[in-house]
Amino acid sequence: MKIGLIGLGKMGMNMGQRLLEGGHKVVAYARTDATVKKAVDKGAVGASSLQEVVEKLEKPRIIWLMVPAGKATEETLKSLSGMMEKGDIIIDGGNSLYKDSIRRASELNSKKISFLDVGTSGGIWGLEIGYCMMIGGDKEIFLRAEPLFKTLAPEDGYAHVGPVGSGHFVKMIHNGIEYAMLQGYAEGFEIMNAKKEFNLDLQQISRLWNHGSVVRSWLLELAENAFKKDPVLKGIRGYVEDSGEGRWTVAEAIDNDVPAPVITISLLERFSSRQRESFSDKVIAALRNEFGGHAVKKAKD
Repeated sequence: MKIGLIGLGKMGMNMGQRLLEGGHKVVAYARTDATVKKAVDKGAVGASSLQEVVEKLEKPRIIWLMVPAGKATEETLKSLSGMMEKGDIIIDGGNSLYKDSIRRASELNSKKISFLDVGTSGGIWGLEIGYCMMIGGDKEIFLRAEPLFKTLAPEDGYAHVGPVGSGHFVKMIHNGIEYAMLQGYAEGFEIMNAKKEFNLDLQQISRLWNHGSVVRSWLLELAENAFKKDPVLKGIRGYVEDSGEGRWTVAEAIDNDVPAPVITISLLERFSSRQRESFSDKVIAALRNEFGGHAVKKAKD
């Protein structure tokens, strides 16, 4: 298939490369020419504007957005909606709020432009492993774009989960769960780090727990990587950002009268991390850097 790809950040660039390696043709656009050139060097066709992306695609077009949620996505969709035509498809693979996706789909539908919201997980490892994709929208439109999902995902790593908005809703809850899992691991490692008389090797324990333990996971593999680089995380500040999905998950729980104390507390702990320093916050910051390439604040010498 031929696809337009807008947004060539950590995930977007790797997704473009995986599509190219899977035999698809990619027309790539980013805000800077240097970034577009990197995509061209990998085999993509470069574009210098949104209009050029549209012009270089045959009808019916498919354009995939991998831009930050919020204003950037809103402005890009607004521009594209004036350039695209009946039968075209826009896919939002970012972490947009599902309510925004429902509204945007309705606005595009009035112009006979189809929309899929694709919650995408995989971080910086997606190029090698593939991306888990939670897809919302009309089933017929999903089937038209399915060859793209097959290329991007590992085996059984994508699914049409429901109507428009459901893809980003499921990804929102996925990230809320991620908050709680990170917090649980972080607190456990902080307790072990505090037990100085045992002089515990946290890298060894991360590796050990991944062999038969009930808490084994990919996050523990990443913990092992992080502790191998920096055994006591001395170079990382325990400052943990949040990108919005945890807040939205907690708000949804409140709106639906669902008790979600663990996810809620894990979100509040991230706020707390910006006011104090703790080893558990260092663990979360390190793990977010390992799986998603999220920036960490360096500890002062």
